[in-house]
Amino acid sequence: MLVQTNVDATAVEVARRTLLIETEGLRALTEQLSGELGQAVEKAVALIRGASGRVIVSGIGKSGHIGRKLAATLASTGTPSFFVHASEASHGDLGMILGGDIILALSWSGETKELHDLIQHATRFNVPLVAITANAESALGSAANVVLALPRATEACPHGLAPTTSTTMQLALGDALAVALLESRGFTAQDFKVFHPGGKLGAMLSYVRDLMHGRDATPLVPIGTPMTEAIIVMSAKTFGCVGVTGRDGELAGIITDGDLRRHMGPDLLARTVDEVMTTNPRSISPDTLATVAIERMNSTKILTLFVVDDNRPVGLIHIHDLLRAGVV
Repeated sequence: MLVQTNVDATAVEVARRTLLIETEGLRALTEQLSGELGQAVEKAVALIRGASGRVIVSGIGKSGHIGRKLAATLASTGTPSFFVHASEASHGDLGMILGGDIILALSWSGETKELHDLIQHATRFNVPLVAITANAESALGSAANVVLALPRATEACPHGLAPTTSTTMQLALGDALAVALLESRGFTAQDFKVFHPGGKLGAMLSYVRDLMHGRDATPLVPIGTPMTEAIIVMSAKTFGCVGVTGRDGELAGIITDGDLRRHMGPDLLARTVDEVMTTNPRSISPDTLATVAIERMNSTKILTLFVVDDNRPVGLIHIHDLLRAGVV
């Protein structure tokens, strides 16, 4: 079905119309999950989970671009995967497909001629084939072990030519498949960090233990220490604070620059840390996500947190450590 064009429509009106049409496609896709498509997704997840090899994603044109993204998403969420261009497969890249692998092929029509050799290879070597297509009766759909059949939908392109709604549905179904596999594997945030050690994602998935200063660098003095000694330790470690440990080694208090200003007087240096410190200081576990640490600092308007294990200080983390790592 063609969309009626309107040369007088504003860019915003066209954009809104495009999103509404694509939303209808996603709604139809969601409804299909209650029937045969849902059963096919269950079969596809089971088939991929049971494979000893990789998921080889293939396609051409816009479906190929969606396939590249899907392969990257699968690989980063615990399902080994890579993309093989359908045309290149016919010129040697079929050798990348090994026993134990699974082919996931994308084609809206299911009749893409460039996929022919890939389909033949899957049949010849008994490589399981999962198809994402709108035509279950096509050459691709007929050869597949599992068909993830997309509902027919109107393209947002007013001429019905440029893949828009169709590629949106392919992308969404691919993401749904990847997330289903992720959850079925029990893939955790820490597992995710293994594949995303760099950039903002890596920083956000860091733990306090990854960014903190160790105990040797942490300003600590035992209870009963004269303030003259405490200030020397505080100045040497340059964090603007010093922690006070009790006789059992637990964190008993903290003295900050603010505490010094509040207790400033002629007898300050004659006092002990017990008389100046703030008791029950805020602290954090080394196994806490760095994002939680910075949220806690922001909400309480403090710059440092002592890191404790069983209430015994094992380090210290400063807000600058979190900002340098990119945790925001």
